[in-house]
Amino acid sequence: MAQAQPAASPSAGAAPLRVYAAGSLREPLIEIARAYEAATGVKLELTFGASGLLRERIEKGEPAQVFASADMQHPEKLASAGGAWKKPVRMVSNKLCALASPAVNATSANLLTLMLNPAIKVGTSTPKADPSGDYAWDLFRRADAVVSGAYAVLDAKALKLTGSASTPQPPAGRGTYAWLMDEGRADIFLTYCTNAISAAKEVPRLNVVAVPPALEVGAAYGLTALGGDAAALRFVQYLRSPAAQAVFGSFGFGAP
Repeated sequence: MAQAQPAASPSAGAAPLRVYAAGSLREPLIEIARAYEAATGVKLELTFGASGLLRERIEKGEPAQVFASADMQHPEKLASAGGAWKKPVRMVSNKLCALASPAVNATSANLLTLMLNPAIKVGTSTPKADPSGDYAWDLFRRADAVVSGAYAVLDAKALKLTGSASTPQPPAGRGTYAWLMDEGRADIFLTYCTNAISAAKEVPRLNVVAVPPALEVGAAYGLTALGGDAAALRFVQYLRSPAAQAVFGSFGFGAP
């Protein structure tokens, strides 16, 4: 893949490039944005949130120029609605992990047994609003092939603690997942491995537990931009360049 070329220097007072992105991309995208701004002079305005909610905001007229989603479905829906948005491409990959309280002694081997335990609180994001929630329900369906009836149990007990407009927000300076676990809202939280690693850095007593192969769910992140918007298309190219991909990799994301 060709290295992205720096954009031309913008004129004084030029509007920033508006980038809407999945919340799980916050840390690497902030770092990438600093490097891109320094190299090109193009200012970036980053808006983070649950991918489904961001897509709905764009559909209602918010002026995003680039959309980086934690799945392919939400950018594909934008691209299929009238042609203003380009066909999405894959940007990075991720996986689900379990973020666990030390009190439950979770391992890959006993993870499903613990999640099925009525005494264990299992946290997830909100399906449809946030792809992380959709991936969690994919994991529940896989669990049904391992333990008959597991899907019904997990579907009924899962606590949708993030990803919707009504879910609780952490105080300033706190990461969502570390804060929720600190608050005791969940004993086990199914989230992206990158989120789990970040939370464990913030609260070292938390454990990051790999999902066993039979339950493993991968996440493909999609990237799209407004067609005909040269600045947006240049930034999309840059996000897939070796320089940007190295930053994503340093935060635990995989190649597209």
